[in-house]
Amino acid sequence: MSSQKGATPSLRFGQVVIGPPGSGKTTYCQGMQEFLTHLGRKVVVVNMDPANEGLPYSCAVDISELVTLDDVMEGLKLGPNGGLLYCMEYAEANLDWLESKLKQHSDCYFLFDCPGQVELYTHQSSVKNIFSQLAKWNFRLTAVHLVDSHYCADPAKFISVLCTSLSTMLHVELPHVNVLSKMDLIEQYGKLAFNLDFYTEVMDLTYLLDHLAADPFFKRFRHLNEKLVEVVQDYGLVSFVPLNVQDKESMIQVLRAVDKANGYCFGDLEERNLQAMMSAAVGADFQFDSYPFLITVVTHSDSSGLKSNLSIDGRRLKN
Repeated sequence: MSSQKGATPSLRFGQVVIGPPGSGKTTYCQGMQEFLTHLGRKVVVVNMDPANEGLPYSCAVDISELVTLDDVMEGLKLGPNGGLLYCMEYAEANLDWLESKLKQHSDCYFLFDCPGQVELYTHQSSVKNIFSQLAKWNFRLTAVHLVDSHYCADPAKFISVLCTSLSTMLHVELPHVNVLSKMDLIEQYGKLAFNLDFYTEVMDLTYLLDHLAADPFFKRFRHLNEKLVEVVQDYGLVSFVPLNVQDKESMIQVLRAVDKANGYCFGDLEERNLQAMMSAAVGADFQFDSYPFLITVVTHSDSSGLKSNLSIDGRRLKN
């Protein structure tokens, strides 16, 4: 399953797209593939979901060539959940097949469209082991965890989402970006109790407890909810990036977070301008007008190796 001795696999970057069923993973992969292609990246989508049928995107590697959920359910008399667990265990046992397929696309950026069963990312180890093996093959991956934004409209469901997201982050052990998907539809689910920043930045969750206490059913579980909230806040790991896959600016924000997480924006796989690199480093749009010395340093440096490769606002820096 491993590469030949003495041969170092080329460095490859990508995203593993995970999340509950119906959170928009396949739509995200389709939209991100088109978006990255327009940016000039050579993108390969890998379908890792054996239950995915009628894929809307062009798929270079498809796990259905190895195993499908329907075949497993029929042959082993398993239900959908048990069948999907078996499929991923089978994929883990046949990683040589996956390696041979991925080797055909060594110079690409990868999007892995993963199954939607939550326990695959919180309890079961097959998917985690596959991700670990990809890292050994010199993949630098970011886990993009999609969550439907409509959960923000229900405090109890949002706390549940926070717990699931935290558990996934700890179990998968990859650089992680949590995404609130379908933001263009959030108004259909009712008015939010707080502004959007409260949910994306996961601010003081005690305010959510007060909302839950107003419900006679959840009032009985206030102590349990307090402890769940304490766990999320004590770790301080969970935050979200809002996404409308049809909005360019929204896609840019998600891509910036993903590239920063796996280090792609600091690599040399494509020509980048200095503004994009600095923006990724500081987490905001960098204003060159306020720091003119940066341009001077770069343009007059003989040893940095940057002056022949960098450009500002589309203009190449001159010697």
